[in-house]
Parts: sequence; structure tokens; C-alpha cells
Amino acid sequence: MMLIKKDYNFAEGEVILINKPLDWTSFDIVNKIKFTLKKKYGAIKIGHAGTLDPKATGLLILCTGKKTKDIQQIQDADKTYTGTFFLGATTPCFDTEQEVNQTFELSGITQEDIIKCAQSFIGEQEQFPPIYSAVKIAGERAYNLARAGKEANIKSKKINIYEFEITSIELPTIAFKIKCSKGTYIRSIADDFGKRLNNGAYLYALRRTQIGNYTVKDAWEIQDFVESLVPALN
Repeated sequence: MMLIKKDYNFAEGEVILINKPLDWTSFDIVNKIKFTLKKKYGAIKIGHAGTLDPKATGLLILCTGKKTKDIQQIQDADKTYTGTFFLGATTPCFDTEQEVNQTFELSGITQEDIIKCAQSFIGEQEQFPPIYSAVKIAGERAYNLARAGKEANIKSKKINIYEFEITSIELPTIAFKIKCSKGTYIRSIADDFGKRLNNGAYLYALRRTQIGNYTVKDAWEIQDFVESLVPALN
């Protein structure tokens, strides 16, 4: 259980760790806390250090006041994720936000194949972000172009996968743990994972557990954090 901190100085600057719930956007979290703080302190500068997709959960870091200057440094840190791939199917967005658009037979894929496939991702490489992502193309978000049915020429980005552990295999699902550099799209790893097995895969579940030295074990549930501010807001 988190201890309630009573000596916040949000204008001077605070780093807030939140365990983002499923189906909340990163901006939902920012807006919820911004609205809460405004009741007592007025307008407080606040931002997050790296988004999480709505279907992902886990560590989201917010910075207020002068600590917003640290956002880029936090964003640049390595990330650790746990999650699940669904093998034998694909979706247009590489996760569960859209319906399955293609299915594949799983016969012939062995546990050894899956473990070897994971190891093939280790190291520095070029990765193409998903078409349904916030990457900007000529000033337009890629997901807006995709939803409008327009062609999007997404360029690859250099990333690094430091660790890729398969933690359990219960086909069609595969559980994993990945430590990677900034800018890595786990959704793209899911899609590429399926392709490397001459099959298909999409990201079924994702949780961010660590950013640099910050861990989700030290994070607040959003409602608990809001309630911790109540005495200060009266």
C-alpha cells in the first residue's frame, strides 16, 4: 500500500507514478489529475513521459511544474514490458482494438520454434511502427491517415531489444517479457513475431512494468492518488 504523501509541491515539481488501467488513454490520466489539482492549486503544468496505448496497462509517469523539464530524459530511458501474443491471427492495428482480419493454422509450430524466434529479436535493428500509431507523417498522425484509408509511408526506426524472454506457452497465447530501448513498438514485435514463424500474431495484452529506475510496484492506482489529495483540496 502506498503511503499518503502530504507535502506535495506541484508547482515546484513532482514526479508521479500511475498504474494506468485498461482502456484509459494516457491523456485521460493527465486530464483527470490536472482537473483534480486545479481545484486547489489553479493551473498546474503537467505532462506524461511516454504514452501507453489504451489497451495497455502499467507504468505511466507524470511530471508537474519544473519537473516537466525531466520528461525527455525519462522518455529516453529503457522500458520493460510483460504481455501476451495471440498466435495464429492478425489484426490491422496489431492489437485488440480492431477485429481479426486473417487466421492461420498453428500445426507444426513447436515450443523450440517460438523460443528461437524470440531470441532472433535480440540486438539493434530497424523497426517499422504500426500504421495505427501516433507517428507523424508530413504533420499528420499515422492513425488518422489509416482510418481515412490513405496511404502512409512510414519510415523505420532504429531500436534495441536487450531481453526477450518467453515466460509461458499455451497456444494460441504466448506470454513474454521484453526489455527494450525507447521508441520500441511491442505491437510491431507481435506482428513481426508471427511473420518470422511464417504465421500471424497480434498483441493480446501488454503491461509496462519499468521505465529506467522507476517501477510499477511503486505506482499509484489513479483513484487512490486522487483520493490522497482530497485533504489538501478541502
